[in-house]
This record gives sequence, C-alpha cells and structure tokens, in this order.
Amino acid sequence: MHRVTTLPNGFRIVTEPMPGLASAAVGIWVTAGARHEQAEQNGIAHFLEHMAFKGTARRTALQIAEEIEDVGGYINAYTSREMTAYYARVLEADVPLALDVIADIVLNPAFDTREIEVERHVILQEIGQAADTPDDVIFDWLQEASYPDQPLGRPILGPADRIARYDAGDLRRFVTGHYGPGQMILAASGAVQHDMLVTLAEALFGHLPTLIMPPAAPAQFHINERREVKDLEQAHVALAFEGPAFRDPDLFTAQIYAAAMGGGMSSRLFQKLREERGLCYTTFAQAGAHDDTGAITIYAGTGEEDLAELATLTIDEMKRAATDLSETEIARARTQMKAGLLMGLESPSSRAERLARLLAIWDRVPDLEETIQKIDAVDLPSIRAYAEKLVTEARVSMALYGPVAGAPSLEALRERLVA
Repeated sequence: MHRVTTLPNGFRIVTEPMPGLASAAVGIWVTAGARHEQAEQNGIAHFLEHMAFKGTARRTALQIAEEIEDVGGYINAYTSREMTAYYARVLEADVPLALDVIADIVLNPAFDTREIEVERHVILQEIGQAADTPDDVIFDWLQEASYPDQPLGRPILGPADRIARYDAGDLRRFVTGHYGPGQMILAASGAVQHDMLVTLAEALFGHLPTLIMPPAAPAQFHINERREVKDLEQAHVALAFEGPAFRDPDLFTAQIYAAAMGGGMSSRLFQKLREERGLCYTTFAQAGAHDDTGAITIYAGTGEEDLAELATLTIDEMKRAATDLSETEIARARTQMKAGLLMGLESPSSRAERLARLLAIWDRVPDLEETIQKIDAVDLPSIRAYAEKLVTEARVSMALYGPVAGAPSLEALRERLVA
C-alpha cells in the first residue's frame, strides 16, 4: 500500500513497498519540463538534466557515477514536456546513499564552465542524431504543427543555435525559477521504508524555501500541416487528433480507442494497412495526454507510391470504427490496457514513476482498483460515440517527411473524414 507525506514547505514523499524485493527504485520527479521554458530558454530543461551528472559542490562527475556503481546500482534521468526525473536503482541498504546522490545533483550542480562546453557538444550530437532519425523527428514536427508558437510545441532538445549559447547563469536562473520543494516529488518503490525516507527527505529538502511557479501557458491545438520533402527510402506520415487531457473523463475512452485502432498486431490499422494490403512495416496509434490537452496519434511509414492509399485507408478505417467497432475488439483493448498496467507494476522503477506522475496530476495516488474500474467502465456505446466525435469534431494536424510531395493534403483528408 502506498503512503504519502507532505513536508511543511510542500515537498512530497510517496512510497510503495514491494515485499520480496531486495532492491529499490528511488528518484526525484520535478514538475518542470520543456513546456515551462520561455521561448529564449528552449532546450534548457534538458540541458540542465545533462549537467546534473557533471559534478556538484561535493562530488565530481566521476564520483557521482562511482558511488552508485560501486554498490551495483545505476542512475539516470530524463526530460519530458512537463516533468524532469532523476532516479536510481539500488539494493535496499543503499537507498540512503542513492537519495543523497540524487539530492546532491538536483540541489547543488556545479555548472563548471569546462563541463558545460563538453555537455553542450554532447547535446548538439544528440540533436544531430535525432534529426537523422525520420521516425523520431516527425513526432517533434507533429507536436510543433499541433501547438505552433507555444511552449508545448517546441522540441525538448531545443534548437542547436540556442544550445550553443547557454551558460551557467542561464542554467541557474531556470533552477531558481522552477526547482522549488513544491515542484518536487520523491517517489520510491521496492525494498523501501516510508518513515526512513521521510526522515532523509526532511534533512535533505526540508530547508528549501517555498517557490511559487507560474502556471504553464495554456495549450491551444491547431489544425495544421508540416510537410518536409526529402529523398528517403520511406515516406513517414503522422496524424494527431485533439484528445483529452490527463484529468478529462474521456481519457480512458481515448486510450482504449487508440489500442483498438493501432495498439498491436490484432488492431484495425495493423490488420488493414500491413496484413491485408502490405502497405507498411510499422503502423500504430496511441493516446497521449498533458495537463490541459492531449492527442490521438497515428503513425505509419510507407513507400512513396503507397502513401496516398495508406492515408485514405487510415481515414476510412477511422470512419468505419465509429459504426462497427465490436465488443470483442473493445474487450481485447481493455484487457491489453489492464495487462500493461499490471505488468508495469512488477518493476519498482515503473511503479515509482507511476506514483510520481499520479501524485503530480491528482495530488493523490488513486488505488489500482479505481483505475481498473475506470477502464472496465468504458463500454462499446461510449467508444463508438467517442470515435464518431473524433471524426466529426476533433481538430487534426499532420506531419509528413520523405518523398511526400504527392501525398494528400490535410484539407483533403479532413474532407474525406467528414464526408
């Protein structure tokens, strides 16, 4: 059973023991990500995440790695659009050490000038690698098309020209403005003791002054298209339909709909586009959500000569789903969703991340049974109604990359959608 404690300054601790485990996952999740940046700061949240491992007032970069790896653990981090996470996996006896290291890199980064230059080069290489990966970069373009000139539409890695200019002062200003105790969640799962972690958190984070962080700019989904023609082997196409946010009652309906349409080998789009027509190797649909918006995303990669057929068949399958999605398909999608949730809970790292995310969204951690009930409550009529609303009312954006000059326009696909 999970437990939650909030310190007087707003710092939250959430834990969930997993009996029988000898190891634990522990981390700090900060509710500050790419969408909390100003335009001139784009990419700095991710830059900051990199710099956390490059030394502190107490530890060099090598010492950070050695202290965790000397006890057989590992440490890592990631930046998303709404959150930055720093986490470790260690044996039970080493949880205090792991938390001390994580607190040190979060609260006391050195921002050494030489290390900034080294990591700047690493990030520029990362940006270059992403740009050379079409089925990665297209999702950044789709996000930009859906939320143009907005923080939520900017790439997490940031543009190379800005990364080339950031200095220690820029990094410190982002920390000062976004890394307060009320923006931090200590989440741990596995072989953990809640009271011990609260005591440790009080010593490490209890002194931090409360920080009032302004809310992120509201997101506005736009009907938009981005088309980049390039001589590639495959044409990549991604569609985004405006969907529910985290706290929207339709979230589970959207997730089950996406699973039925493109969540696996038995899904409609996989069967129609790949198995029946042989138009692609990869296609999928997924439902993503943010604090105040979301999207159903559909992706496929295909040959130039098959792109028009693939795009129109995708639209036709979406229209057909509004009237003939079956109870069998919905039951399968519900089961897939529940199985994925339960399998994820077998990992302490996944469980800790789930605790942090739910606490950030709801300011509580809903019981697993509550989530299962919401999944089971999604029935065939509600799915068909959602599918109908999606094709008749939802805003849609599109990104295309590769030999896509002859692909149907977004306007043509929208007309076919509502015809």
